Amino acid sequence: MPYIAKINVTLRQSILDVQGKAVDHALKNLGYRSAGSTRIGKYIEVTINEEQRSEAERIANEIAQKLLSNPVMENYSLELEEINS
Repeated sequence: MPYIAKINVTLRQSILDVQGKAVDHALKNLGYRSAGSTRIGKYIEVTINEEQRSEAERIANEIAQKLLSNPVMENYSLELEEINS
């Protein structure tokens, strides 16, 4: 059964988000004074063809840890969904 791993990668709160600051500044210049702090991240979808959900989740975590995120500077979260064919 295939699964789709939906992975969000964001900078840790302690890391300055230069892109987020630029968007904050642009929003204020456009008149969106009520817009709060902005953080920029990455969204990745990976299809994983495994029968067992636990194995698909293990693989998704490995992919996120080893390739898609930098554990020194970034956090990730993932959601695993079964693909109904």
